[in-house]
Amino acid sequence: MPKKTVKETIRAKGIAIGIYTTDFETEFISLTDIANYRNSDDPRFVIQN
Repeated sequence: MPKKTVKETIRAKGIAIGIYTTDFETEFISLTDIANYRNSDDPRFVIQN
């Protein structure tokens, strides 16, 4: 049976940041959501650098 990913959202400086978990012990923060703050047109450049 595949694990179900659960998403929660927190807000920081008015930006929604996704938090994902499959086992409710390990959580992952969406870097893309954070990068959108710096460059909303193309956030991949923020992560790449």
